[in-house]
Amino acid sequence: MRIRNPQKSARARLAHRKARIRARVTGTAERPRLAVFRSLKHMRAQIVDDAARRTLASAGDADLGKKKVAAPEGMAAKVAAAYAVGQLIAERAKAAGVTAVVFDRGGQRYHGRIRALAEGARAGGLTF
Repeated sequence: MRIRNPQKSARARLAHRKARIRARVTGTAERPRLAVFRSLKHMRAQIVDDAARRTLASAGDADLGKKKVAAPEGMAAKVAAAYAVGQLIAERAKAAGVTAVVFDRGGQRYHGRIRALAEGARAGGLTF
């Protein structure tokens, strides 16, 4: 009987989902890609023009610092931070002249912090 390493197989499954999504989702100059990275501690987002291979804007929870994040009532701390990152990336995208994006969830489920970041970006004025 062969025992699999669940950590390695979960990582492999994530990589497979991420590759499958990236095969379909591409950012253009008119609609760049909003790429989301989630780790156990942090959230980061970038707006990428894949045609020109340029990052137009980026934001992360490290940019928020220690300040209190404004989020809807009843959200957990990490989810509220993700919502604030979404609002921050929307603000920086507007400064870069971007209003519409394609959402790349990075192989993660559209749930929890990923969803909060998307809702924060929509509340900040991005459309996708």
